[in-house]
Amino acid sequence: MIGNIINIEDNIVTVKLAIDVTTQTNLINIHVIFEDGTKKIVGEIINIDVNNAKISIVGEIADHIFLPGFTKKPSFKSGVRIITMEELALLLGEQQITDNDQIYLGRSSVYTNYRINVGVNNFFSNHFAILGNTGSGKSCTVARLIQNIFTSNNYLPVNANIFIFDAYGEYTNAFSRISEISPVLNYKVYTTNSLYPDGELLRIPLWLLGIDDIALLLDASDPAQLSIIEKALKLVPILRNSNITEDDPEVIKYRNDIVARALLDILRSGKDSSKIRDQIIAILTTYQTKDLNLESQITQPGYVRTLRQCLYIDKTGKMQEMELVVDFISTFIVEGLEIPDPKGDIPYTLKDLELALDFSLISEGVLKSDKVFDYANVLSVRLHTLINSEYANFFEYPEMIDRQSFIAKLLTTTDGKKAQIVNFNINYVNDRMAKTLTKIISKMLFDFATESRERGSIPFHIIIEEAHRYVQADRDTDLLGYNIFDRITKEGRKYGVLLGLITQRPSELSDTSISQCSNFIILRTLHPKDLAYIKEMVPNVSEEIIAHLKTLQPGNAIAFGSAFKVPVDIKIDKPNPEPLSSNSNITKLWYGEK
Repeated sequence: MIGNIINIEDNIVTVKLAIDVTTQTNLINIHVIFEDGTKKIVGEIINIDVNNAKISIVGEIADHIFLPGFTKKPSFKSGVRIITMEELALLLGEQQITDNDQIYLGRSSVYTNYRINVGVNNFFSNHFAILGNTGSGKSCTVARLIQNIFTSNNYLPVNANIFIFDAYGEYTNAFSRISEISPVLNYKVYTTNSLYPDGELLRIPLWLLGIDDIALLLDASDPAQLSIIEKALKLVPILRNSNITEDDPEVIKYRNDIVARALLDILRSGKDSSKIRDQIIAILTTYQTKDLNLESQITQPGYVRTLRQCLYIDKTGKMQEMELVVDFISTFIVEGLEIPDPKGDIPYTLKDLELALDFSLISEGVLKSDKVFDYANVLSVRLHTLINSEYANFFEYPEMIDRQSFIAKLLTTTDGKKAQIVNFNINYVNDRMAKTLTKIISKMLFDFATESRERGSIPFHIIIEEAHRYVQADRDTDLLGYNIFDRITKEGRKYGVLLGLITQRPSELSDTSISQCSNFIILRTLHPKDLAYIKEMVPNVSEEIIAHLKTLQPGNAIAFGSAFKVPVDIKIDKPNPEPLSSNSNITKLWYGEK
């Protein structure tokens, strides 16, 4: 026995020590048992001096099972002793891994060489977060955690689908050799470096993107812009320049109807004749069909004139043949004809989308209203800028492919093998494009999972490095009605889509996303705002844990959540090989080799 209870207040028990602590090893964070013959209550020493120890109650042991929390407090007659190794295994788990339901995580920082293993389902069937300052060991922790999945036991997770959004391109070094473990294990990297590719260039089929994706791509800011994007996506299969046969009667019917409706809107706009003429000429120069163009012939008794000739404006500034032009164009209107929703089965390019978007702007009235022009034309400008940037390469897919085949291809190496880890190196694009690519791909994976017949049958783990740059409480909810990462954290578990958030600034994360995480590995954290945020947003965080986070050494962490029965101090092993996350060697760079 180490002493006697002299005070019980809330969940803190004060024990008067009966041992000489100066002859003991450090007892801080050691677990003790309060035992009176009828129950065992587990506590953790949180403070100690030469006379007394303060012990926090953490749970109970009943029928050889540890239960976190407590329903009873120890009595003053309870004996107080150090926990045995057999009892400790009930809290921290067994030392040996006997099946594929556990992987090695690290070693206890409190109990020398005590191996901490974690349940695969308990940890990886929930969202998780790894938090810590720069230099605290986040990247090494992520790398070691994923490496342990493949090396902890004799079972190979051949059906794993781990997607990493690599903000700095540092993980390839850590994972590129997993095939050495077994030839059935493979790693694949996509790069955003179009000039000097260090992997397969990331390319996304444009026709697989929906309204919300295009809105993100074009940085839409007004919900009114969504209707323009929706119309453009309906129009693009009809108006696209490539792979359309001009003699296809169905295509021509739709194109004629669309062009005619836009022209009639202009003719009835009430603007002066010269503006009407100029706008009609502008439209028919770009969107003409074989039936409806400036050279289309209008037949009247006794003469034939072209449409261009009928747009003539006389000396009084009037278009004398206005009624004739209206009647002619009206013949191309097909009442009740609706543009079908896109099905993602017709490939098109950014140029095709630009053509459709420009026409959508016209049909939405951008030529008639300055107000519409203000919020609508910006989409056209941004799309044009994208087309003329190196980022256009990401949306030039070389072949027709559907979403299911595209996702399957993401997970297939160039030599046709199944890849368990897919790394998207987004280091070479600016933050806005990196954020957009991360959202678009994550949404595609989530949509695929939610539409699968067997719910949750294909788990996707999405790990986002520097998550505070991408998983934010931004304007998506106001624009689209949801934030994809919030939706994944709230709904993804039942579909097998799990999020791993890696960040040095948890206070900049979306509150919804971080609050839905069930497991946490927190390394050294110093910023007062982040510490306050962790205390407020992360469940079961005590003042002692918050204070301890400030003093952790690099590579040391506190792990807690649904996969852990009690918060655990862990020393994470160095990954082998390590990610490329070390600091620059200034001495070597300044002074050269010695």
